Amino acid sequence: MSTVLSVEGVDVWLGGRHVLDEVGFEIAPGELTGLIGSNGAGKTTLFRVILGLLPAARGHVEVVGRPAGRPARAQVGYVPQKVALDPDVPLRVRDLVSLGLDGNRYGFRRRSRQRDEAVDAMLSAVGATRLADARVGTLSGGELQRVLIAHALVAQPPLLLLDEPLANLDLANGQEVVTLLAKLTKEQGVAVLLSAHDMNPLLPVMDRIVYVAEGRVASGTPAEVVRGEVLSGLYGHPVSVLELGGRVVVVAGDTGPTDLVTR
Repeated sequence: MSTVLSVEGVDVWLGGRHVLDEVGFEIAPGELTGLIGSNGAGKTTLFRVILGLLPAARGHVEVVGRPAGRPARAQVGYVPQKVALDPDVPLRVRDLVSLGLDGNRYGFRRRSRQRDEAVDAMLSAVGATRLADARVGTLSGGELQRVLIAHALVAQPPLLLLDEPLANLDLANGQEVVTLLAKLTKEQGVAVLLSAHDMNPLLPVMDRIVYVAEGRVASGTPAEVVRGEVLSGLYGHPVSVLELGGRVVVVAGDTGPTDLVTR
């Protein structure tokens, strides 16, 4: 299969506002793609369209060849931006991950050796074996992200969506999560679409970038997209791409030719 996610000509209007304007891109197996844009750029709206929770006014989305909707949603692992967990809820990490095997079924499933092995394998894959019997409400931010990724991937979906997974993490934990996602993408062949407002933590590992601005997107490799001329066309006014202190910064105005430097 050459394409896991195909988004073609998607338009979305919300409250009279044109939130997404002819958005289109594709993601292949084993690719880590950053969905980059400022708050309110339409990243979460796009996720809702991909998940089939919000209809597009025009265009279409396919996940492994299926139109967006409930059947296609079964092929998607999803980590939301905010997960509220009561510290007193008697739910262990292994129990939460196990629930990821039942996301498209009703009722409870009996514990089995096969289920236990799948959960243990996924906890090992995300480096969370030692947390297996911990209460989920006591986890740190970085630990919780690992567990939520395990929950989303334990059923082995071909596509993983993560909505701002780095937003509430410190620099060290954020980098650990990025490194983990890059590892899982290559080892498991899953296609990953991760939203963020800062591209810098992702630059060393991103295969592709979908940059969102003014409801439109530019997609390609980071070197192809994060360029002054490309982003100026996207924003509809001059912007420059600078490297300052090892970080890539997009600024309004024309400060002259610049090149994207990735490390």
